[in-house]
Amino acid sequence: MANQKFKLLCLENPLLDIQGQGDEAMLQQYGLKLDDTLLVEPHQMGLYDDLIKNHNAKLIPGGAAQNTARGAQYMLPPNSVFYIGCVGDDEYAKILREKCAEQGLHVEYMVDTSTPTGKCGVVITGHHRTMCTHLAAANNYKLEHLQQPRIWSMVESTDVYYVGGYHLTVCPPAAMAVAKHAAANNKTFMLSLSAGFIPQFFKDQLAELMPYTDYVFGNENEAKTWAESQGKSGISMAECAKLMAETPKVNTQRPRIVIVTQGTDPTIVAIKGQDKEAEVKEYPVPVIEKELINDTNGAGDAFAGGFCAGVVEGDSLETCIKKGQWLARLGLQELGPSYPIPKQTFKA
Repeated sequence: MANQKFKLLCLENPLLDIQGQGDEAMLQQYGLKLDDTLLVEPHQMGLYDDLIKNHNAKLIPGGAAQNTARGAQYMLPPNSVFYIGCVGDDEYAKILREKCAEQGLHVEYMVDTSTPTGKCGVVITGHHRTMCTHLAAANNYKLEHLQQPRIWSMVESTDVYYVGGYHLTVCPPAAMAVAKHAAANNKTFMLSLSAGFIPQFFKDQLAELMPYTDYVFGNENEAKTWAESQGKSGISMAECAKLMAETPKVNTQRPRIVIVTQGTDPTIVAIKGQDKEAEVKEYPVPVIEKELINDTNGAGDAFAGGFCAGVVEGDSLETCIKKGQWLARLGLQELGPSYPIPKQTFKA
């Protein structure tokens, strides 16, 4: 597989999502509240085995960019996408590899033998999702893994790169190495803001990486928080996208394209080419019936996956957005960040 020429590289923090049906008593047992999204504390560590042993848990490869990688691979020919991150040397890592292989996603994990694989326990109560994350090995990725000749040769033979913003909390030098390679070789570099706390608390790391971005993804909260980090409070989503599109750029051979998703509200896109003001467009989101929605978790990751697939295939911007919206729609009908089997085919 080392000689395989992949079309898309995704880099971030891999987790195993452990999703099971729970109730109020279970939440109380572990000191959780409905719709919590938090990092695990010592008294909550038993949650993961409890979900697996007693709550018929579904095991899904997780972590935002790994969800996106799986989504892009879902829409592309076999062996089109590979994913990099750090796992432990344990049963959870084995499950991650097996699940990704089933979905055609090639993984090149760094293995930290001293730390367990990262995981996210998801307690499902009705339409509520309570998530408790143990980052563990996902927090320990090192640049040295990326720089290994075998891994770096795979990077060099790939033309499109997608980095999740969460990676800026772990190993900014790895993200920068990929970004600089992309700019120097006129390849496509894509970044997801991932969460509002990234522009808020990792402002410097994001500011260093932003000039290398050709595409930036974010939802309305992430775009708003980024604008506030630039001293621009109270501006519209269109103005947020335009402001981000017009930030300085290293590779001027490619435009900067900023995509802001807003749930069922129109997707906002700002495009900044050479020597002209950024142009802002809106793309309506196709309506999905409420009764078809099973789980909103991972919808943004799915949108990015469909969009990335379009970029890899050389589609127009409008088609890339339609592919993103199509895949997000499919994901909304599944439990967790998943895609339907048998595989469905995109039709414009």
